[in-house]
Amino acid sequence: MDIQELVKNHSAQLIEKIITEVLSKPHVDVHFDFFEKDQWAAVTINQYEEDKEFSIRYHINDTYDLVVGYYDDEDEFFEINHTLTQDEIDSLPDGIKKIMKKVVNDEDGLRVASSLLTPPKKS
Repeated sequence: MDIQELVKNHSAQLIEKIITEVLSKPHVDVHFDFFEKDQWAAVTINQYEEDKEFSIRYHINDTYDLVVGYYDDEDEFFEINHTLTQDEIDSLPDGIKKIMKKVVNDEDGLRVASSLLTPPKKS
């Protein structure tokens, strides 16, 4: 399965994987970044052996993206973006959403103890 197909057809599993790994560490690092007029906060995990990174980004325009970055055989970096659906956004822990919004509003990254963030509620 190629990366585009993975993002398109299995985004919910990728989102769950990112959140699970991020919350399994003692601290969650939420980074701030920008490009031209866009600003975002991101939580990211890396698979160094496969040269891939997986991020959930919260943008200043109140949207969330799943971003998968990878290097091809010629070491050129690519990103595949998937805008999260409302169901996917609802699956994110409230604590992570609040911290990501704070990072964008403050235009500064933040490190928070994982124990302060709650997992999503199961219905």
